[in-house]
Amino acid sequence: MRTLKDLKPGEKGTVRRIAADPALRRRLIEMGITQGSELTVRKYAPLGDPIEVSVRGCELAFRLNEAEKIQLVG
Repeated sequence: MRTLKDLKPGEKGTVRRIAADPALRRRLIEMGITQGSELTVRKYAPLGDPIEVSVRGCELAFRLNEAEKIQLVG
């Protein structure tokens, strides 16, 4: 299963599922990460963590352990 963590800067993906504990899942949904949302990876921090993502016109940052819980279509 491809996850947000697998994308490189400039690549896009569509959210299929959030495979996280209920608290993290709720937080991601509140941030606009829902099934069908299109995400674009903007950049990775110099040491690779966190990752900056554009979603619905907002710039968000995720730790890699959070990004691997966001499953993508395809």
